[in-house]
Amino acid sequence: MKRSLILGLTLALLIVQSLFAQQTFQLHSHNDYEQTVPFWTAFSAGCASIEVDLFLQEGRLMVAHEQESIRPNRTLQSLYLDPIQQGIESGLIDSIGFHLMLDLKTDGNSTLAQVVEVTNAYREMMYSVQNPSGLKLVISGNRPPVQEYQAYPEWIFFDYQNRNLTSDLPWEKIAMVSLSFRGFSVWNGKGRMVQEEKVKLEDFIAKVHRFHKPVRFWASPDGKTAWKAFAQMGIDYINTDRPIQAAEYLSTLSRNIFQPESPHQIYPPSYATDGASIPVKQVILMIGDGNGLAQISSGLVGNGGSLNLSQIKNMGLVQTHAADDFTTDSAAGATAFATGVKTNNRHIGVDPKGAPLPTITEILSEKGFSTGIITTDQLTGATPASFYAHHTERDDSDILSSWLPKSSLNLFIGGGKRDFQRFGSDRIAQLDSAGFELIDNLDLITFSAASKLGYFAAEASLPSMEKGRGGFLSKASSNALKFLSGKEKPFFLMIESAMIDSGGHGNCTSMIVTEMQDFDQAIGEVMKWVDTHPGALLIVTADHETGGVSIPQGDVVNREVELGYYSDDHTGILVPIFAYGAQSGEFKGFMDNTEVFEKMMKVLTVNQ
Repeated sequence: MKRSLILGLTLALLIVQSLFAQQTFQLHSHNDYEQTVPFWTAFSAGCASIEVDLFLQEGRLMVAHEQESIRPNRTLQSLYLDPIQQGIESGLIDSIGFHLMLDLKTDGNSTLAQVVEVTNAYREMMYSVQNPSGLKLVISGNRPPVQEYQAYPEWIFFDYQNRNLTSDLPWEKIAMVSLSFRGFSVWNGKGRMVQEEKVKLEDFIAKVHRFHKPVRFWASPDGKTAWKAFAQMGIDYINTDRPIQAAEYLSTLSRNIFQPESPHQIYPPSYATDGASIPVKQVILMIGDGNGLAQISSGLVGNGGSLNLSQIKNMGLVQTHAADDFTTDSAAGATAFATGVKTNNRHIGVDPKGAPLPTITEILSEKGFSTGIITTDQLTGATPASFYAHHTERDDSDILSSWLPKSSLNLFIGGGKRDFQRFGSDRIAQLDSAGFELIDNLDLITFSAASKLGYFAAEASLPSMEKGRGGFLSKASSNALKFLSGKEKPFFLMIESAMIDSGGHGNCTSMIVTEMQDFDQAIGEVMKWVDTHPGALLIVTADHETGGVSIPQGDVVNREVELGYYSDDHTGILVPIFAYGAQSGEFKGFMDNTEVFEKMMKVLTVNQ
């Protein structure tokens, strides 16, 4: 029964271990026997060193932190040697990539003698010249003199705890060098280590490495900041009481840190009409899907401390809740922007009961405005669809695609052409019958005299920036502004950068940063246009935040950013809103997402 329980626990923990199979760091499971599941927790986290405190009591090797906590059934054999042997026999352990550090708490000579006697019974799984992948035991605590190390069996090694490192030491029997962290630094693991103390540590690490041995520090800080610092400093065995958490953090660290190849140029705005109380003739609403403050900050750091977005002076915060949920999805969030009404998640352009709501594109079209949408998503995606369609299910691409030919839009640009062809109805023909001129080159937009224009940028989804989308969004935005302004009518244009959200869902730092920088370049293009068109207003916001993203560390000079993630889904965090151009001051302060619609209608209709 006991054996089957241990193996059952092991099977569950081995699933966790697969997450850390490719780790390059090494962890030391400090006081491992205090874990709820000794040995297996450390093994599952990929720990290379597992610490066991031993007391010799009546001829038995008892595992405990102190004499008073000794329990009869917790021995070296029951907690470690037997589970390891069972794991090997069952195939759960196919390779011994770890050692046991035995911290002897009672008399060194007698306790070590008992260790030798006990482990001799497990000789087949122990290290030897003939079995180089066998289990090694590293003796710490009360050890014999250095001169006696050679007298012990092949599988017995020692933890050397002295700053005096010389070539005449029996290095072949020394497994590692360990010292107290407090002998080098008083750092508590928060913020940055004092440089002088860091240099002391690094010098000692280098000294140990000159003898081709690993180094460990006990009594060290135990948290994410410390784990990262120790890994970067080259500490071979990172001391931790939280092996699963440390392994999970360190195994994703390289993915969570990103440095863009090069920064993009920042447009210096003129601010000539910024905040001016003049009639608003054009509104450009730019939505960064999933783009919270941390995502913007990551782009800022990745671009060396400056963005086009950071040049905007008028800003506020937006509450994003849906009608039926604290945390909105893109459908409900975009519908709030497009209609001024809160609706349920998954609803597109309809109220919570499913009744159609007039969208800003429909309302303004009746007032003589031109309207358009641009997205890096598919055109039936939740955000763009919320500005032209009316349906209760965001994933019903067949129904959503049927609304585009019936829409009042003058321009659409985005991916997902196949959604207009694959459901048995030829929506492309319907778009043609509705008067849309469909072009096959983005450059043709600026030369078109058509009243209604459409461009499918991809059959399915557009690629991400990392996969070669290039300057599509900036070019589409710039060309769309030329097309719409050429009609000599007021207009409304929605521009969505969709894949910041994808980076948040995937907890992918590089995707978030590159998509945010691409979005910012498009923002710069629009800001240039606003500066040459008095009466134009740019609004930049997000439908929600995605990923619960934080920024534990960054380096503005080197443009390197580390992101941390609480979630792989949307969150209810407030999102920022920025406004530049005529009457931009209307968008300062705290507001609900429905108020974005109300404020757009206010500045557009007050002078009509």
